[in-house]
Amino acid sequence: MAIAARKTNAGAPAKAAGKTPARATAKSAAKGSAKAIPNVPTFTKDEELHAYREMLLIRRFEEKAGQMYGMGLIGGFCHLYIGQEAVVIGMQMASKDGDQVITGYRDHGHMLACGMESRGVMAELTGRRGGYSRGKGGSMHMFSREKNFYGGHGIVGAQVSLGAGLGFANWYRQDGRVSMAYFGDGAANQGQVYESFNMAQLWKLPVVFVIENNRYAMGTSVNRASAQTDFSRRGVSFGIPGEQVDGMDVRAVREAASRAIEHARTGKGPYILEMQTYRYRGHSMSDPAKYRSKDEVQRMREEHDPIEQVRGRLTREHKLGEDEFKAIDAKVREIVNDAAEFATHDPEPDVSELYTNILLEPAQA
Repeated sequence: MAIAARKTNAGAPAKAAGKTPARATAKSAAKGSAKAIPNVPTFTKDEELHAYREMLLIRRFEEKAGQMYGMGLIGGFCHLYIGQEAVVIGMQMASKDGDQVITGYRDHGHMLACGMESRGVMAELTGRRGGYSRGKGGSMHMFSREKNFYGGHGIVGAQVSLGAGLGFANWYRQDGRVSMAYFGDGAANQGQVYESFNMAQLWKLPVVFVIENNRYAMGTSVNRASAQTDFSRRGVSFGIPGEQVDGMDVRAVREAASRAIEHARTGKGPYILEMQTYRYRGHSMSDPAKYRSKDEVQRMREEHDPIEQVRGRLTREHKLGEDEFKAIDAKVREIVNDAAEFATHDPEPDVSELYTNILLEPAQA
């Protein structure tokens, strides 16, 4: 299953930020007026290690969340991010302090990538008072103003309009921040998405629209649900530039994210990044995923896994040994196990919490 990267000629695309190393071009995924994007750059050892640790934390956290859901410790809905880790980590590697993140309900990975504590995220999943929304939001509805994470949203596509609103606030304040609004291939067909595109381009809002195309939305192949399956072209009629990106390679993600974020930050308006990625689990924990074959999933794991790609490069190019990988994994598992222990023993919220955070209290004179 090929993963390609390219840029869409929509309006006047921005030049790549910073210097672009001379390298071969990636093969375009489809015919048309798109330009090929250069292959990914080389990461330093420290960058590879950072990406490896951060992606592994998301992977192990989500595996633990899946186990706890199966044990009945997590209720409601639970959408795991396993397989898509390179998208949010690559984006965060290209962002700056103060940039904002908003996403849909497959959101645990985004929270961890923003620096939210594993304990607080897991405690929210189990409905405990130590959770980021004091146990009242669950998997799909937790926030952190401190970490500039504006949710987890359960309404399909709603975060796109809200992400444009964050961009409007940044534009109004002239604070130099960029809003990154994540949504999936299914949400990309929502009407409010295109209303947001229109306003964002009209006012040149500093927003990067990140389409996490994991190919199956809630359970239907993009080829059966979308007339235009090149999601990087969804902004053509508005003059919004876009790229298709190998969302399974953290280096490709960071490279494209750097261009997109620089474009938005320098007043040129919004940018669309279609991250071609893949989720290994079903849409949610209740989805048996019978709409695809086990061989397809296994092939993606073996040929494109984002974490194994980094591990391979660390082994070949930086000579990391098995003991070093085991030490990293042990540290990550320690963090995740600690979060699970905290989340199962932290007290539930007091009944009085039912009446808090409903209305904004007026300031005292």
